Amino acid sequence: MLSVEETAIPSVKIITPKRHGDHRGFFSEVYKKSDLAAAGIDLVFVQDNHSLSAQVGTLRGLHFQSAPFAQDKLVRVAKGRALDVAVDLRASSPTFGQHVAVELSGENWRQLLVPVGFAHGFVTLEPDTEVLYKVTAPYGPANDHGLAFDDPALGIDWRLPHSELVLSDKDRKHPRLADLPRYFG
Repeated sequence: MLSVEETAIPSVKIITPKRHGDHRGFFSEVYKKSDLAAAGIDLVFVQDNHSLSAQVGTLRGLHFQSAPFAQDKLVRVAKGRALDVAVDLRASSPTFGQHVAVELSGENWRQLLVPVGFAHGFVTLEPDTEVLYKVTAPYGPANDHGLAFDDPALGIDWRLPHSELVLSDKDRKHPRLADLPRYFG
């Protein structure tokens, strides 16, 4: 009932649930624990998050939480389009500092599985984009961290000029990868 694709970083996966459509619209099981477990993904999600970004170019991220509140995330777009990005922060990983960028939309119905040990962020490519994501740990304010979205060492192409990006003050002040403590082994 779903397809699972590996990305350039194998632990980050693209998951596409099946949509059944007819003249009325469509129906989709966007999350089914048993289907994910059958695909080798056995996670327990404890919280659902939903954001609306009114403007094109709204960038949220790059965010992550450290232990004991480190989170796996299953991200999808219900309406609109976003470029979703996961950056490997696992210091011992051969892909440390590398990223995966995947377009998610209400049209393509893809989801991105972002595992523990990755910073996550997205930029909206259409107005009124709604992003929903499940997480495996609750929000822990003391364990909430970020990574600079514009760190040249990451080489992320956000598809829009930086001057057109809309960020929170907090997201403009995150450290670069070289200055970030090693939270993940």
